Amino acid sequence: MLYNAFARLDEVFSFNKVSAHCDIPCKIYDPISAQLAVLTMIRMVDLLEELNAKSELSANEQAQFGRLVAQKEEHGLKVKEEIRVIWGDYIKQPQLDAYPQLHELSHSIMLAASKAKQNIDKGACLELLDKVNQFADIFWQSKGVATFKATCPYPPAQQIVYPDLKA
Repeated sequence: MLYNAFARLDEVFSFNKVSAHCDIPCKIYDPISAQLAVLTMIRMVDLLEELNAKSELSANEQAQFGRLVAQKEEHGLKVKEEIRVIWGDYIKQPQLDAYPQLHELSHSIMLAASKAKQNIDKGACLELLDKVNQFADIFWQSKGVATFKATCPYPPAQQIVYPDLKA
């Protein structure tokens, strides 16, 4: 009942939508979301390059091009958001003392994500993946979890850092 009342008020006043990580803190953090977002960006670039190789695009292909660009942009923002949440909510002084490069690495991820969003540039996306993998490795180290690198089992078949949960 209360939901319906707020839904009707929202229809009239068009409240801005907001979202946030739980800020409880829930202690549920995992860089895999950022890694998957970068992989998606790389995959979108691969698909965009396939379309770009054609001499002409049909109307459907032009629409597909727009959707691919939009997804690349959306996932670039997701990379930033996921890293920002871990950096801002999980990383505390003990992690900064152990890994003093975290501030610079986090900032460089933000810049690299912007660069990867600005163009259809696989190299920029691969550079972003490298930085996010470095971040993931440090994140798991800070929790005392060993890591390993493996090629993801789906396109774009890039190497990512995984926690070794068997160790």
